[in-house]
Amino acid sequence: MKAVKVLDQISGIDGAAVPKHIAIIMDGNGRWANARGLSRLEGHRQGIAALRRTLEAARTFNIRYLTVWAFSTENWRRPLTEVNGLLALFRHYIKKELVELHQNGINLQFIGRRTDLPADILSMMNHAEQVTKDNSSFYLIIAFNYGGRDDIVRSVKRIAQQVQEGVLLPEDINEELLSIQLSTASVPDPDMMIRTGGETRISNFLLWQLSYAELIFTETYWPDFNKDDLAYAIQEYQKRDRRYGALNS
Repeated sequence: MKAVKVLDQISGIDGAAVPKHIAIIMDGNGRWANARGLSRLEGHRQGIAALRRTLEAARTFNIRYLTVWAFSTENWRRPLTEVNGLLALFRHYIKKELVELHQNGINLQFIGRRTDLPADILSMMNHAEQVTKDNSSFYLIIAFNYGGRDDIVRSVKRIAQQVQEGVLLPEDINEELLSIQLSTASVPDPDMMIRTGGETRISNFLLWQLSYAELIFTETYWPDFNKDDLAYAIQEYQKRDRRYGALNS
């Protein structure tokens, strides 16, 4: 009860009803930079700082899972200089943050297609997951080279292979079976999704998993996102009537 009271006093958040899992589309880095006459890459650098703030705030608010979209399957279409810059920032983040994440008991996971990634990045991801696999105080899931449609297609292919091998029958296929084939099988579906930057769509992010998530859209560009913005989003979430298709009694 003490933690609940602290949240009530500091942020107006009901500590007994916080979302367990928050997903975030970290949008607006480039526009934030353009508005300041800076390079898009500088916007992405400031986005990393915003991720650190948000991770700390999420733990303060007793959130258990945070999934962030760092690089989409469509991002490869961006100019080569920006793609290389994003990959370099990703390398830097893992190298710099891994020790502290591990010391704080954070379980780090990556979701997305891995076959297209440079070998050194793939090695870093595997190492980070191995180092933090037994941590359970908080779960940070980074969607890297991720697309929701791609996630579903790869899951369906795995199921089809099992049917072809005689391990499964077509009638065995249901929602639960598909869910456990997705890249997020080890974590609960998000309760809330936040998209920064003013866009109001989910853009191929966690298409299956967001079925019953509350969607929060904010004009704030990701580099400016802070603890107050997260608190406001959680307050909005707590105002929603979550019925999952049923009626209130």
